[in-house]
Amino acid sequence: MNARTFLALLSRDAHVARRNLFVLLVQNLVQPMMFVFIFGRVMVESGFLPVDYQALLLPGIVAVSMVISGVQAVALPLITDFQYTKEIEDRLLAPIRIEWVAIEKVVAGMAQALVAGLVVIPLAWLLMGSGVDATAGGWATFGVLALLVAGFAAAGGMLLGCSGDQRQIGLMFTIIVAPLMFFGCVYYPWSALEPFPILQHVVLVNPLVYASEGFRAALVPRVPHLSLTAVVVVLLVADVGLAWLGLRRFRSRAIG
Repeated sequence: MNARTFLALLSRDAHVARRNLFVLLVQNLVQPMMFVFIFGRVMVESGFLPVDYQALLLPGIVAVSMVISGVQAVALPLITDFQYTKEIEDRLLAPIRIEWVAIEKVVAGMAQALVAGLVVIPLAWLLMGSGVDATAGGWATFGVLALLVAGFAAAGGMLLGCSGDQRQIGLMFTIIVAPLMFFGCVYYPWSALEPFPILQHVVLVNPLVYASEGFRAALVPRVPHLSLTAVVVVLLVADVGLAWLGLRRFRSRAIG
């Protein structure tokens, strides 16, 4: 690793992100905020949903915002760089190993995912009020989980970005990202799937389930949630597995 080159690449991505900050925020936050307003405010205040649903919804919204932001921050630029602008060729000429170019992309994606999560929390509070009753330990747990979730999102974006075709971006997000969201226990706890036992066990392959449930355990522990130990273990496995697959795919595309 050439640390100066790595930091220069990271600085360049940070500069681009700052210049496009408004677009990035709109792209990543509009849909989650619409869900927060409709289900956390309108449906609750009209009496169709209980007030406690606000506390249940917030952790899931934070999780899905981070995942969408991390995936898009890495996958979309990579698809464009490899297939349209060929900008990735300039990166590969840098005095640094190919794997570190990919890791820099993942780190930049993690940063964007963390920013998205941090922005969603105060916005959600403004829209529907706070249902969070986390202790200092809960916030510390949230911080650790946020890093794991950001890693899984960015590594997953790396794998998608190196596997997809520019003409199939819409299809890719339809068949991968959309099911990931709706079966990721974002808008309901995992225990709500008990009437559907087969589905309840099938969704456990979805890392977003553990992100949503982990954030519930940290921020609203009174809500039913999965074991924190299981959450941390699965997210670690997802981080390592997706990063390994993503790096292999990146190297294959770069030298292919």
